[in-house]
Amino acid sequence: MDEGIDRQAGVGGAADSGQLDAREEKGEMPAPQRLNARGRGGDAPAPRRFSAHGRKGSKPAPEQFKARSKAAFDEQAPIYDEGMQGDHARALYPCILEEARRAMEGTPVPSVLDVGCGTGMLSERLLGAFPSCRLAGVDLSPAMVERARTRLAGRAEVREADAERLPFHDGAFDLVVCNDSFHHYPDPDRAAFQMWRVLRKGGALVLGDVWQPAPARAVMNAWMPFSHEGDVRIYSEAELRTILGTWFQRVRWSRIGLTGCLVVASKG
Repeated sequence: MDEGIDRQAGVGGAADSGQLDAREEKGEMPAPQRLNARGRGGDAPAPRRFSAHGRKGSKPAPEQFKARSKAAFDEQAPIYDEGMQGDHARALYPCILEEARRAMEGTPVPSVLDVGCGTGMLSERLLGAFPSCRLAGVDLSPAMVERARTRLAGRAEVREADAERLPFHDGAFDLVVCNDSFHHYPDPDRAAFQMWRVLRKGGALVLGDVWQPAPARAVMNAWMPFSHEGDVRIYSEAELRTILGTWFQRVRWSRIGLTGCLVVASKG
């Protein structure tokens, strides 16, 4: 899989940490240069920063959240595919796949990245939907990565990596999918930027995540700092539109069932 991705005209492939853009090494993100949310050209404003608690400018302990997520999913990995822990993620698979097919119409051999790939079950279904695709997956949990590698058996490149620092070159992928993982990211702005960065122009992000109505969301978000599973924040529609809209040209949000949402974002 490394060979297939590396052939993409000098922009695809995996990037060593030493090869990453200097702005990433400094922990900085550039101000986006794109159409703004109202479709007018010019420089968009510098991205609004969302902290783990949604307050602008506050500073949570991101490594603590990541350590909790890694430990929780390492423990859940053996039972995730059949247990209740993976129920919500599995319920979103059909919607993710439907939107992925729609986004890739006219792209016969897409390059696809599964961010937060877990055990590789969704990646396996993506390979079924796009039999000739070049697929890569990343996850923070070593145990999840091991299971994904076993399941995919060389049909995809699976790496242990942080969604906030993706180890791929700019424009490496036609499609990025991220399912039931975004609410675990301490720095959602950086994760959104990373997904935008690794997409080619015209590429698409298909993101599924948990959702709750405002009263329940407020209660759950107040509890999140005490979660042992690394949950950071459940986002409202407006918050997701703001976070993704900083980088992506078009953002479409829809509610899925009682507790889910789906976002499709396009890189102009």
